[in-house]
Amino acid sequence: MSLYPSLEDMKVDQILQQDQQPKNQQPTNRPINGPLIYPGTNPSSLYYNAAQPSAPAVSHPSASLYPTMDLYNGIDLTPTEIAIIERQQQQLASLQLAQTRPNEIATIANKHFIAPLSGNSVGLKRATVTNGVREVTLCKGADQKLGMRLKSINNAIFVVLVAQGSPAALAGLRFGDQLLQINETYVAGMSHQSVHSMIKKLSGERITFSVRDRPLERTITLHKDNGGEAGFVFSNGKITSIVKDSSAARNGLLTDSQILEINGQNVVGLPDKKVKEYIQNSENTLTLTIMPTVLFEKIMQNMHSSLVKKLMDHTIFDY
Repeated sequence: MSLYPSLEDMKVDQILQQDQQPKNQQPTNRPINGPLIYPGTNPSSLYYNAAQPSAPAVSHPSASLYPTMDLYNGIDLTPTEIAIIERQQQQLASLQLAQTRPNEIATIANKHFIAPLSGNSVGLKRATVTNGVREVTLCKGADQKLGMRLKSINNAIFVVLVAQGSPAALAGLRFGDQLLQINETYVAGMSHQSVHSMIKKLSGERITFSVRDRPLERTITLHKDNGGEAGFVFSNGKITSIVKDSSAARNGLLTDSQILEINGQNVVGLPDKKVKEYIQNSENTLTLTIMPTVLFEKIMQNMHSSLVKKLMDHTIFDY
């Protein structure tokens, strides 16, 4: 099954695929569920994390469709998005259609997003939540601290604060990361007080963490309309309402979700005014990192808001 960052990406991909049907084949209303793979072409070139090669201009009988396609199934397309569609259309039209086995399509789709609209979005790449496990090695700072706060939730240890410029920030730890192991010690079931005490006693020269990437978080990609709106309202970082027929509504954004990142940039602890600036200044594609507000409030319980506002690192991570 194909994977798409947004409903808009799926709809546009279907347009591209339907337009690739052989001329002697009668069009049908059956949805196309997988990407089309072409001989001599690297499949990853169709996805967002692959460089888009320049393609020669190709005359195509349906090319006139795109400059006038301002609205499709409720999707407002900006000139930039139309240009992306045209570029991909030219690339696909220049290649010969080939049949691909369903299991091959599924394997590719599970590894990559298909993103004809979101493909050039830097925010989508920065905001990726893998839920995978990585190893992080760091040293204590001059004050013999790592610059982070931990919280025990459901017998697991989570990072709830990373101080700006601290060893933890420089090592790439993020809000919501789960600590699995510190050096040779597994921390599941320990209290955060015990883990803090253990870290304090460790030598500051080399400490190795095994970390699961933000298991309680997910991302959702939205597309702004011509008015620059994605279709949601928030207060204190919490989604309070969704605008009907907006990108937020189409893509399943839920109320009572807490905004943690905007295009990969941590906004926890920032005032709503600053968060709105990040949203307004972002490109047409907007990727939010969110978690249920009830979980966020549980994690942040007993954390002084003034401490979070003063210390929280808001670095943009590029991997």
